[in-house]
Amino acid sequence: MEKVKTPKALEEWLEAELEETLDEDFEIEMSDPELSLELRKIYKLQRPPSIKRDVYFKELLRLQAELIKMQDWVSETGEKILVIFEGRDAAGKGGVIKRITQRLNPRICRVVALNKPTDQEKTQWYFQRYVPHLPSGGQIVLFDRSWYNRSGVERVMGFASPDEVEQFFQDVSEFEKMLVRSGIRLFKYWFSISDEEQQLRFLMRIHDPLKQWKLSPMDLQSRVRWEDYTKAKEETLRRTNIPESPWFIVEGNDKKRARLNCIQHLIQQIPYEEVPHESISLPERVFNPDYERASMPTDLHVPDFY
Repeated sequence: MEKVKTPKALEEWLEAELEETLDEDFEIEMSDPELSLELRKIYKLQRPPSIKRDVYFKELLRLQAELIKMQDWVSETGEKILVIFEGRDAAGKGGVIKRITQRLNPRICRVVALNKPTDQEKTQWYFQRYVPHLPSGGQIVLFDRSWYNRSGVERVMGFASPDEVEQFFQDVSEFEKMLVRSGIRLFKYWFSISDEEQQLRFLMRIHDPLKQWKLSPMDLQSRVRWEDYTKAKEETLRRTNIPESPWFIVEGNDKKRARLNCIQHLIQQIPYEEVPHESISLPERVFNPDYERASMPTDLHVPDFY
């Protein structure tokens, strides 16, 4: 029979577990790859000093606690939250999405990152493939890229004709107004980084084996067509920034500041209130003196590699 921990031992065990959890969070946050010394020097010289690590983690944990309160309110009230993240490749969209979802319930908050359209989807109404992923009551949905692919990558790379792009501009604001009228709270964030910062982040990905999967031929083409993407971005923001669904630009050259600023801004846009919860107490375990825990066959166990 397993020995029940004393209150003191239980407290020490909980502290150790929490420290281990925070250590794992630190590992997740570690984003500096093992670069060559020269590339590391260039990267640091080109970037302004960031927020101190301890300050960053303290603020991130505080904001994530607020996100949990917001999640509870959304679930309780049946609100529908839709957040769109757009921006250049390596602008930091995925980083902020990861920090938003890190401590939330995946049944309530989910991420949508669609692949390129299938042959069937290409024959559909352009917005049709996105509609099934819109939030229902009590849900938060984060779009890692969205229907704005049409006025961005599809336009720049020639996957959409000028007529299709113009039709998109004619339709998108009306589509978003419909979403808002249906009760969806829609927020659109554009992550903006400089030419030099994107170049450095691409170099980091090239030299970091753990991040090379993030690079695709399309990403590399975005370097070649930087000015075309800039023009597409400017027209997109100018023509689709409407009162019902305005754009919010996040300065993304500093990853840590961008994450904190975006999360802080998002929670300020939503009038959530803390939902009262009944106090939780752990019930006593029932011990059956006649029960003896069976031993499982050794071949069912994962070997102790470490």
